[in-house]
Amino acid sequence: MLMGPQNLPLRLDELRDRIAGAAARAGRSVDSVTLLAVTKGQPADLVRAAAGTGIRNFGESYLQEALEKAAAVSDLELTWHFIGRLQANKTRPIAESFAWVHGVDRLKIATRLSEQRPYYAPPLNVCLQVNVAGEESKAGVSLAELPALASSVAALPRVKLRGLMCIPPEEEDPARQRGWFAKVREALEALNASGMGLDTLSMGMSGDLEAAILEGATLIRVGTALFGARPANPGG
Repeated sequence: MLMGPQNLPLRLDELRDRIAGAAARAGRSVDSVTLLAVTKGQPADLVRAAAGTGIRNFGESYLQEALEKAAAVSDLELTWHFIGRLQANKTRPIAESFAWVHGVDRLKIATRLSEQRPYYAPPLNVCLQVNVAGEESKAGVSLAELPALASSVAALPRVKLRGLMCIPPEEEDPARQRGWFAKVREALEALNASGMGLDTLSMGMSGDLEAAILEGATLIRVGTALFGARPANPGG
């Protein structure tokens, strides 16, 4: 069931309580966690309602839907993140229309985004997607190949490598759940030890955001907890 605008304040209060609780357990400021509202499949009026609650970061997975929605709320000052699977033939409109891209896992895609980013726009913020468990069903660079890709992407002129993104396996055991996020945090720490200066861990969704925050997530991608159940997606 899709949730209407009237449900948002209560849903958001519940979500913020979860975020604050996890941040407190981790000894972190709640302000260190950015909420990215995943609005794939949601109408523009719900985006507008969410913006009215103070949310400014919105994530979309389908390009055409995202462009139409962003145009419908263009009077608002929102930050748009592309979190879907990246296809080489769609990089230009993504490079032109988004502030962030979360699913980069190939140098070819990163290079196209850099070449197609408009000269008048600030560099495109990029997170590399890590396939932390080596799952064939998911995109992402392996942990072994990550350092080389990160080095190459960081050298591109019109993108700014900000950090890492992951969609780990679902786990019933909280310790195992945290373990996957820990591997990604450790990978970011290793990159920073080599001088990368990354500041973003895009990890954690509606069902596992507490585990992600406990392991250092700085940006959580939440759809279902805000807007109700819907088809599976990279930011639910």
